[in-house]
Amino acid sequence: MTAAETEAPLKRTPLYALHRELGARMVPFAGYEMPIHYPSGILTEHLHTRSQAGLFDVSHMGQIRLCGGDPIASFETLVPGDLAALAPMRLRYTLLLNEKGGIIDDLMVTRLGGELFLVVNAARKETDLARLRDRFGGAVEPLADRALLAIQGPCAASALSRLAEGIAQLSFMAAAELTICGWPCLVSRCGYTGEDGFEISLPARGAESLARRLLIEPEVSPVGLGARDSLRLEAGLCLYGHEIDEDTTPVEAGLAWTIGKRRRAEGGFPGAITVLRQLAEGASRARVGIRPEGRAPAREGTLIADPAGNTIGHVTSGGFGPTIGGPVAMGYVEHSHAAEGKALGLLVRGTSRPARVVRLPFVPTRYYRG
Repeated sequence: MTAAETEAPLKRTPLYALHRELGARMVPFAGYEMPIHYPSGILTEHLHTRSQAGLFDVSHMGQIRLCGGDPIASFETLVPGDLAALAPMRLRYTLLLNEKGGIIDDLMVTRLGGELFLVVNAARKETDLARLRDRFGGAVEPLADRALLAIQGPCAASALSRLAEGIAQLSFMAAAELTICGWPCLVSRCGYTGEDGFEISLPARGAESLARRLLIEPEVSPVGLGARDSLRLEAGLCLYGHEIDEDTTPVEAGLAWTIGKRRRAEGGFPGAITVLRQLAEGASRARVGIRPEGRAPAREGTLIADPAGNTIGHVTSGGFGPTIGGPVAMGYVEHSHAAEGKALGLLVRGTSRPARVVRLPFVPTRYYRG
């Protein structure tokens, strides 16, 4: 029997049949069959999200409930975020860290009364669950019977408001429990595109009917993983396994802002010695935005050189930025070369192509601030 024959079959989200009906090109991703794009193509889907509203199936992400005892105090022993200051029905972006200060996963956490609701990366679900069960035991509940939809773009609020009255008044990084099209939903005003938008957690059996209803709205079109990636790249957002991993610290990744003032003073999270030292003294490398000159994109793994030809880092994500009409990339360089405007060389097939360090994000974010 070959290795391919012994591999676990790909999972399908509750929207699989709808993706097929809409003509999606399906690809393996994090153990699931997922839509990479629909017939309109990645470029059109990307620009539609920036101008109107895109609907994304993100049901492959992990949804986890933490309950029992004091979940906030327990969870703070695994992450550097100040969760004690998190008000009910508010969200926070935080990081699961290992003992070296490396990032096991990045995730969203919502405070629901005396419980915490987590959304974690699809490829890290099992790793995260093992880590959480070591700390929480039986108080960890993976919510395998739920789906997750994201509607993103400047028209997301107006489109969703026709189905959920008052949703437009929900503030950024806040959540509400609502009934939409007859289904109990947890709606959060957040997303992964740099645009205003919402994520909707609901029972899996209701996902297709809600998705179909949203797609009736004239501003809303389905969007696949291809445009999701180009949108997050333009927004300067990290992707696990690319910009962040277990050998990368929050300081190196430009995510020091996730570490609350109290946590910096008290420590008490994994890898605190390393992370707090880097906060005080600086890290040896830094994540930067990169604008290659010309039209050729710099792909993941491309080596980065200084003007003298010395290798100083590598590209972690790169491609064409449809909103700005040119190539964009992110990567790590030695800290001394991380200042905005620094000249870089991108080593492509033995040739150094000129580029420069630029400020992130490439496209201004348009989160709703009220």
